[in-house]
Amino acid sequence: MASPGRLLVGLGNPGAEYHGTRHNVGFDVIDRIVELSRSQLDVNKDNAISGSGRYQGRTFVAAKPLSYMNRSGSVVKKLLNRHRIDVDSVLIIVDDLNIPFGSVRIRQAGGAGGHNGLQDIIDELGTDRFARLRVGVGDDFGRGQQVDHVLSRFDDSEMEKLDEIVNHAARGALTFVSRGVTDAMNRFNLKPESE
Repeated sequence: MASPGRLLVGLGNPGAEYHGTRHNVGFDVIDRIVELSRSQLDVNKDNAISGSGRYQGRTFVAAKPLSYMNRSGSVVKKLLNRHRIDVDSVLIIVDDLNIPFGSVRIRQAGGAGGHNGLQDIIDELGTDRFARLRVGVGDDFGRGQQVDHVLSRFDDSEMEKLDEIVNHAARGALTFVSRGVTDAMNRFNLKPESE
């Protein structure tokens, strides 16, 4: 059997108490990818829920680690090894409080930008040369309140726009599967209208 071409990993925290929080937008994007590609997450192995799919003739694995955000690196490493996928074929999907709400930014590589989940992946893989898709979750919080902010839920005005943002991010991730990171960046990097 041919190896899946891409690995899409959405970061978040498992458990009902984290459902719908800003920190779990990576999980939301994975759920939308599964929906759009008519695939399913049906494997619970290596501390992740994952499933294989196809999009425009290309295969991929989508996964949601169950290790909690800050311990995602070992799960990503296990997924790469199990599916025999190279690190340059992985896309990590995360929340980002350093970019405005409504932004979607895809990059080919780079540092963690203060994101503990990304930092753990960089530490575990020994490289930052992997693609990432960052979804802006807003930065409306006081000094030292970052944790409270990312673990909070979106407000009513944000919820009105969230479905469209998640959909846009999922389509960007699927373009990464079918056409690669450069096309995904060119077509799906998004700034909010107010920016």
